[in-house]
Amino acid sequence: MMRLPFRLTLALPLLAACGGPTEPGGPPPLLEALPRALTPAELRIVDGANAFAFDLLREAARALPPDSNLLLSPLSASMALGLAMAGAEGETFEAMRSGLRFEGMSESEIGEGYRGLIQLLDGLDSRTEMTIANSIWAREGLALEPAFVGAGRDYFDAEVATLDFTSPAAVETINDWVSDQTGGKIPRLLESIRADEVLFLINAIYFKGQWRSAFGRSDTRSGAFHGADGIDRTADLMRQEEQLLYLETGDLQAVDLLYGNGAYAMTVLLPRPGHSPAELLGGLDAASWRALAAGFAEATVRLTLPRFRLEYARSLNDDLAALGMGVAFDRGRADFSGIADVRPERLYLSRVEQKTFVEVNEEGTEAGAATSVGLGETSVPQVFDLMVDRPFAFLIRQRLSGTVLFLGITNVTGQT
Repeated sequence: MMRLPFRLTLALPLLAACGGPTEPGGPPPLLEALPRALTPAELRIVDGANAFAFDLLREAARALPPDSNLLLSPLSASMALGLAMAGAEGETFEAMRSGLRFEGMSESEIGEGYRGLIQLLDGLDSRTEMTIANSIWAREGLALEPAFVGAGRDYFDAEVATLDFTSPAAVETINDWVSDQTGGKIPRLLESIRADEVLFLINAIYFKGQWRSAFGRSDTRSGAFHGADGIDRTADLMRQEEQLLYLETGDLQAVDLLYGNGAYAMTVLLPRPGHSPAELLGGLDAASWRALAAGFAEATVRLTLPRFRLEYARSLNDDLAALGMGVAFDRGRADFSGIADVRPERLYLSRVEQKTFVEVNEEGTEAGAATSVGLGETSVPQVFDLMVDRPFAFLIRQRLSGTVLFLGITNVTGQT
């Protein structure tokens, strides 16, 4: 069960605008339901992906220094690894399926669930740009199995290309694709290609949304953000008093900031003094997250939130091994023969790396993520005050399905 050991005051960076509705004519009608009901496979993918999200966050935040921030896109990692899993066999498939929290699902159910989720997240809000792209990059001479290529195209809508990995142009070609798919926010995902690497599976996610109720630039003031490292930094603190979706328990305060028609939202979680955002998120799982997300109610909120910008990069190898996928990285045991037959050698995961970006300001949010999987051979009327001027957690999510797109911890922001 979820334990929510904090109280909330939030500060996040957005885009420029005047206060009130983002557009002069007022916000668009609120989206009350998805265009269609989720299939059983899609529901299990959402639950599994969210369970993976919080488990991955726990591993990544285990030794997070107090002067550091953290930003992951668990959905991007899940999709890139899901694409690799389409070519995994035997023990490797079982370990990856368990690590991604899809226990009991068949290969076809997993593929159909990913496909449905990709289609569902596209075009829900005309005022929000949300794109997911996948690609397969093979070294010249590597004969990919037709079934793997078919699964990549059918389930992940993946582009497939062959490159001369010995040429420096190969790295630039892959990086250019990632940059194009992330609005230029992730310009370089790969620095080099190692001699034993024969395949890259890439997922890219781009999000750009305008607040349903924008912050007024004239209301932004400089103020102190009290960092987890004990240092106060000067930050631009955005302010508004609006009818917002709000949640308060004995442990935390939270606000749900909607974009556009409400299909997407940023959830800001402020723990009580003396507790950390990592502790707060560490108590969440898929079920407790659903319960929390369902608990928001409209209230008048006097909100102070910092404007911020985060860039983050992380190797996920150790995190994924800790979640049970170690066999996939083992040169002697990994079995990705469903991707390509390279006997007597074998394919294994050489690295899983992710880069992320988010910027929050008065107008809205822009965020991007790219994940590379490299394979080598071998209530009552009341005004609530929410002052986010100390460490907080935030999630960007599809509100109606609950799908977590981005998940972050802001321990420090601003300048000393």
